[in-house]
Amino acid sequence: MISSIFVNLPVENLKRSVDFFTELGFTFNAQFTDETSTCMIINDTVYVMLLEHSKFQGFIDKPIAPSTSTEAILAFACESPDEVRQLSEKAIAMGARKINEPEDHGFMFSWGFEDLDGHLWDLFWMNPEHVL
Repeated sequence: MISSIFVNLPVENLKRSVDFFTELGFTFNAQFTDETSTCMIINDTVYVMLLEHSKFQGFIDKPIAPSTSTEAILAFACESPDEVRQLSEKAIAMGARKINEPEDHGFMFSWGFEDLDGHLWDLFWMNPEHVL
């Protein structure tokens, strides 16, 4: 079965994206980094490849979706509601667009933002006692 995931995201300016995500607390794998792409480490099995448009375009035969459209929402589980709040607030303070208000459903807390390249990030915490 699948043991890890590498999500590939096109970015307009790699340095700007790396600065943004570094400030949010993410690190990068130098082994998979060059002047046009980098591997952002989410955890031991989840990675996000940030690829400048020219490099990303080399993997596909369709145009890159404009930042005014949405093809996917990246949903990431966090360890606590506080972590969801802290990451979302920090991202928004650094120029990310707030896409919704924080949502507290009791068993789940979520909040999202649109990063500098238009990608949607939904951060959430779910009470592990509520999940079967």
